[in-house]
Amino acid sequence: MVAVGGKGYLMGGRGIKPVEEFDPATRSWHQLGPTPFEMHHFQPVEVGGLVYVVTAMTGKYPKETPLDAWHTYEPEEDLWQEGGPIPVGRRRGGAGTVAYQGKIYVAGGIVDGHTSGTVPWFDEFDPETGEWQTLPDAPRPRDHFPAVVAEGRVYLIGGRNTSYHEPDNFTAFFGAVIPEVDVYDFATGEWSTLAEPLDVPSAAGGLAVLNGSIYYFGGESDSRIAHSETHRIDPMTGAVELVAPLHRGRHGGGAAVLDGKIYVAAGSGGRGGGPELSSTEVFVPER
Repeated sequence: MVAVGGKGYLMGGRGIKPVEEFDPATRSWHQLGPTPFEMHHFQPVEVGGLVYVVTAMTGKYPKETPLDAWHTYEPEEDLWQEGGPIPVGRRRGGAGTVAYQGKIYVAGGIVDGHTSGTVPWFDEFDPETGEWQTLPDAPRPRDHFPAVVAEGRVYLIGGRNTSYHEPDNFTAFFGAVIPEVDVYDFATGEWSTLAEPLDVPSAAGGLAVLNGSIYYFGGESDSRIAHSETHRIDPMTGAVELVAPLHRGRHGGGAAVLDGKIYVAAGSGGRGGGPELSSTEVFVPER
């Protein structure tokens, strides 16, 4: 889910599905056209009124294929367009993606669906030129996570190592969640890790910044049901605390800041792909 022009746009997921537009003024959804093909496991970002999808997966579990080209979506025209190629050696899905000062940054991800290739990669993409630049790797590989920018830094929160499997348990990766929060400082070009980890680590949660705080919602782990915990992270001090939980645990949905509130929509209510949720929740911070 991504905010553009005061509205939220929920897109992607398993199968070819419509883009759905959310209006916070009326708290109503409006169905738009479908994605051009199946795209999932991505974090859309907005630059100059356009939504960019610069890394994603397509195809069926467990050996999904990463996209070979980036795409844009123009909300007012309900129009998808294919951009240029993603560098062959840097294609992956399940990565954290952020926009900062007109450029797009992609961290982590997994190269070969849910089988192998979890990476610590960090890349810069310039939408104006279509050029890619390789930046220093993050402190650890992770996938199935969102990223966010706060106070001039990128925060990688949640996620797991989906490359982890056991001889008699292919889905052991559900338990390979990552509690550490890794931070990239644009001013210094260096990575660090917060002293405080997540209290309840999970993958594929929702993420948003509001009123100077970072909020991470829900996610999945080796628990049979999705998580409902909400973590608040103070980017000034690095402190992590639990605040009001979701009404319904979920992962793989979307989160966006609209009209001074955080809206969390859709996702799955249990580990893996189901049950699918269509509900929307709104979070209003106390501070």
